[in-house]
Amino acid sequence: MLPVRDRHPCAGYCPCVLRIGLTGGIGSGKSTVAGLLAARGAQVVDADRIAREVVEPGTPGLEAVVAAFGPGVLTPEGALDRPALAAVVFADPEARRRLDGIVHPLVRARATELVAAAPPDAVVVQDVPLLVETGQAGAYDLVLVVEADTDTRVRRLVGRGLSEDDARARISAQATDEQRRAVADVVLDNSGTVEALEAQVERFWSERVVPARD
Repeated sequence: MLPVRDRHPCAGYCPCVLRIGLTGGIGSGKSTVAGLLAARGAQVVDADRIAREVVEPGTPGLEAVVAAFGPGVLTPEGALDRPALAAVVFADPEARRRLDGIVHPLVRARATELVAAAPPDAVVVQDVPLLVETGQAGAYDLVLVVEADTDTRVRRLVGRGLSEDDARARISAQATDEQRRAVADVVLDNSGTVEALEAQVERFWSERVVPARD
């Protein structure tokens, strides 16, 4: 575990909810870290899950996506065809910006609702893959970044069914490790074993979360 910055952990929120922004590149292991934090009592708000919810059939979000990209991004059943949409936006930065402009405000609004519903003494971990890209670092009491070397991330993504070229394209479309480190309070290295990662999470929890909550 690498500490990056030292700031007051409550950042003006005491004695309310402790908000942790969790981020990292695709394939870095954010979901694993989120699960380890949840096992220690954190309430996890998953931006990816919310992003799926806000474009479900019948939602204003899906209507806006279809208006922007056409009916070709729908399945025959009327749901969002994610591979078809990905093929459009990953090949076109402007298309990706249009999609982000639709989805990100909806995700933020729903995440705000979930955080507001948390009890005052809660530790809320917001899993935000594009935290750096969307300029949200300042919204959190602590920013936790998960890193892994590129080859490890590519190997994990290929194991999920992506081609190596697609995996590398998705990695390069996101912020760099340097950009994430610039806003991080703590960096976790997930290039090794799960046991090594869990030890880092335990240290983060005991050294940063528990004192801040107390």
